[in-house]
Amino acid sequence: QLQLVESGGGLVQFGGSLRLSCAASGSSLDRYANGWFRQAPGKERERVSCVSSGGSTNYADSVKGRFTISRDNAKNTVYLQMNNLKPEDTAIYYCAVSRFRLCASFGYDTWGQGTQVTVSS
Repeated sequence: QLQLVESGGGLVQFGGSLRLSCAASGSSLDRYANGWFRQAPGKERERVSCVSSGGSTNYADSVKGRFTISRDNAKNTVYLQMNNLKPEDTAIYYCAVSRFRLCASFGYDTWGQGTQVTVSS
């Protein structure tokens, strides 16, 4: 019974940084692929990044070079370090855990509650 709790969202200036955390309980995150998603009002949800069970990472083109996903297996926590933030990054960010080990585009069965990230212009 995997559960996810997100934290770290907030208001940040253009060009600033935030680190989002996703703490898991009930199962080990490194058994599965872990993803970060975001959704802004009126827009489709998009996958921002993911890390596979083995540690391979993927990033959306829109965040590549600015965001970094990582997992601390000892803490059973996934992080999303967001640097050089832009107003376009404003969204609710969700962490999710896949049923698969690899970063497929589907199969994310467990979701966190979401945390708001707002980037001022």
